[in-house]
Order: sequence, then structure tokens, then C-alpha cells
Amino acid sequence: MEMHLLSERTCLEGLRDLGLVTGDIQEMLDKRINFIFMPCGLGHFIGLDIHDVGGYLPNTPKRSMKPGLKNLRTARIMQAGMVITIEPGIYFRTFLLNGEVSKDFYEFDLSYLNLDVINEYHKEVGGVRIEDVVLVTETGCENLSQDIPRTVEQIEKCMSGSNDWREE
Repeated sequence: MEMHLLSERTCLEGLRDLGLVTGDIQEMLDKRINFIFMPCGLGHFIGLDIHDVGGYLPNTPKRSMKPGLKNLRTARIMQAGMVITIEPGIYFRTFLLNGEVSKDFYEFDLSYLNLDVINEYHKEVGGVRIEDVVLVTETGCENLSQDIPRTVEQIEKCMSGSNDWREE
């Protein structure tokens, strides 16, 4: 939960720096504004299945029912040996940007959104997500996906069959 909230803060700060949102970051966090851009949770366990089970067990923290937080696959305290994804994302989903969610679900304060700037980004990009897979260790974590292509240039070289994308 704390890592998800930190990712929301970081995303909102970036969105504010780009002019997509305006206002106080803590207010936006409290009002769950980042859900409009990141309606999924920060990550999920990987084990026997891609989206492995065990996120909410009887002895672990309960699922929050707030927008964005109820989509978290776990609220467990991370322990050595767990393998989990870290995948913050920003999505431009028109129905959320327009406030088209059931008022029974949640009523968002859209005054924080700069729709003119958002629409410019939305024309070019539907969204972006960077996913890493990490092994939780006794002293932190080991990024199991650190050696994959990330930049446009690296991905293009990799997709063309070239092995020299790692040289960048």
C-alpha cells in the first residue's frame, strides 16, 4: 500500500510538472485523483501463475475499498523470497477523464485536470506502463528484469534481431 501511494505521488508530481494537473499533490492524493490516470494497482505477485494468488490472506492487511486502492493485488508486507511486479502506469482513458464513473462508485473532483494539455498527450499516447519484476531479498530487492531494452532505440534494435542494443 505504501509503495502504491508513493508511486501515485510520483506520478502526480510528474503530471503536474508536465501541466496535465494543477493543485496540491496531497489534496489530489486524498481525493484519489491519480486513479483517473492509474486505475490499476502497482503490481502483482508472480509465482505459479503470471498473476499469482495470495495477495489477501486472513492474517494480512485488508483490501482498501477506495478507488485505485481496491485494485491493489496485495497489501501484504513484503518478505524475502516474494517475487512481485512493479508496474506504475499512466493511462488516458476518456471515460475517466470525463468523469463518467458511477456516482455510487466515486465522484471525482475534475477541477485538478488540465483537459487541454491532457488531450494533446492523449492524441499521441494512450498510456505507458513500465514493468519490472523484482525478487524481495533480506536487504531490499533484486531487479530480475533490469537487462531488458527500455528506450525506443534499444527496443527497435532488439526487435530487428540485433544484439547490439545493450551497448547504449
